[in-house]
Amino acid sequence: MPIIRTILADRKVPMNASARIHWIRALIGGFLAEAAVFVVVIPVVMTAGQHPLLYVAPVASLVMCFLFAIWVGRGLESRFVLHGILVGAVATLIYVALTRAQPEPPAYLLAHALKLLGGAAGGFVAGRRRAVPSPTDVPAH
Repeated sequence: MPIIRTILADRKVPMNASARIHWIRALIGGFLAEAAVFVVVIPVVMTAGQHPLLYVAPVASLVMCFLFAIWVGRGLESRFVLHGILVGAVATLIYVALTRAQPEPPAYLLAHALKLLGGAAGGFVAGRRRAVPSPTDVPAH
């Protein structure tokens, strides 16, 4: 066990400004992602009825959480995937609160899982974008 403790002790990350969780950003991103899902889904229901909703809601959930996780990640320096997952979690919690945690069809449960996946993927993309130097970051020779 001392070896494990040594390994874990070496992995401690200082909790500086760049390593903290940006809760306000995650809350705003999750709220906007869920609002955007409603903006996409409501016109579909009004024009085509309830049946397409089972197909549109999961896709909209994935895409909106992906996009808003990228947006949240633009101002971060670290923990991109975590912030993306938080965006998806906030969006899911908002929907569950709006429906008062009533039982949902399997397509909606899938949509909630896709919110987390979309958020994580968006955070990953935001982190990759941050890691790639822009042409202005490359020193001139």
